[in-house]
Amino acid sequence: MRNTLRFTGVGGQGVLLAGEIMAACKIENGGYGLKTATYTSQVRGGATVVDITLDDNEIRYPYANEGEIDFMLSVADVSYHQFKSGVRPGNRIVVDPNLVHPTDEDRKMWEIIEIPIITIAKEEVGNVITQSVVALSITNTMTGVLPEESLIKTMLSKVPPKVHEANKKAYALGKAYALDALGTK
Repeated sequence: MRNTLRFTGVGGQGVLLAGEIMAACKIENGGYGLKTATYTSQVRGGATVVDITLDDNEIRYPYANEGEIDFMLSVADVSYHQFKSGVRPGNRIVVDPNLVHPTDEDRKMWEIIEIPIITIAKEEVGNVITQSVVALSITNTMTGVLPEESLIKTMLSKVPPKVHEANKKAYALGKAYALDALGTK
């Protein structure tokens, strides 16, 4: 089964790392995973999008088809508005409400869920860099596309050992917030 996910943000927020971890996890579990990234020439602060395609079968086309994205998570208003149209109508988009401002029309088009991703990383984990892991956890909890234990193992293999505990905490908090947002604690 094919799943297409999209993370949007600005340069420096870790959306590329989150996409890389998800694709690597799918491959490690015997499937196919691919991330394609688009970003501006601005290293920090420019709009960034990473599309993640996960499939049990070989992926023959490396790009997500616009209008067919299954799930999106956004932590920057500029990239949210630039890339939201790729999400299939009626599907779920998670946004950080402190940074992303969907329109009333957006709320009619998609299921918008607000979770303060950056605040969770900064204030509850104590390390803003863990925001990509909070996002990763929210995404997997809401989509169920990858085995959680395997995803955590892959994530830990991609970050320095000195931040393993912070990232485990970030994952647990992301999962808790996602379950709360879904009403399934």
